[in-house]
This record gives sequence, C-alpha cells and structure tokens, in this order.
Amino acid sequence: MRLPDEPDIPPQINIVPMIDVVFAILTFFIMSSLFLTRSEGLSVNLPSASSGKSQPPASVTVTIDAEGKLAVNRESIGLEGLEGAVQKLRKPDQELLIVLNADKAVNHGQVVQVMDKLRRIEGAKLAIATQKP
Repeated sequence: MRLPDEPDIPPQINIVPMIDVVFAILTFFIMSSLFLTRSEGLSVNLPSASSGKSQPPASVTVTIDAEGKLAVNRESIGLEGLEGAVQKLRKPDQELLIVLNADKAVNHGQVVQVMDKLRRIEGAKLAIATQKP
C-alpha cells in the first residue's frame, strides 16, 4: 500500500549487468577464436631466410621431415601419390597455394623431386616455408 505523500519514482533500467554479460560473451568469442587457427605442418627445422615474405594461408601443406618422409596436410604419403593427393584437395575455381615445409637436413635432390611433382599441378603456386633468423 502506498501513501499519498510518497512521490512517484520513475522506472529505471539498470544496464550494468547487461554490459557485464556482453563483455563476458565478447571475451569468450575472442579467446575461442585464438584457438581456431590450424597448424597444418609437421614439426621440422625450417631453414632461415631474411628475405622471406608473408604468404596468404596455405590451402595445402606438403612437409618433408628430417628423415625424408612426405606428408600432405599431416597425412603420410609416398612421392608417387603426392600429385594425386594434392589434386584431390584442390577446390574448383580457386587458386591453389602449396607451402613446402622441408627440414633443413633434407637432401636437396629430394626437395627438387617434390617441387617437380608439385609444379605439374596446373594453376598451383608453390611457396617454400622459412623462418626469420
């Protein structure tokens, strides 16, 4: 029951809790998006190059480890099946960027063989991964 002498209190909306919830959701999405980046390469010791340039994200990553084993997007493969496996990953009407992660201990001849197979793929661009010194 209200007494007639009490003034009318205008209704108020308290937005502080809403701001807290919005910032909590924003923080969640920012933190979760940081973990969505995919690393497609296997762990190799990349050679250093001071003239290396940043490339757009690779659509296909070919890795040659120190023992000379090949992998396409982390799946082991032989040299004979390399070209076919990369062709399967190619999306129509889209440029294909292949990044070659070759360990610095790998024989130069093997790297050239892999590059030769990859250069046969029509419309593919080849990049060699390096790390800054």
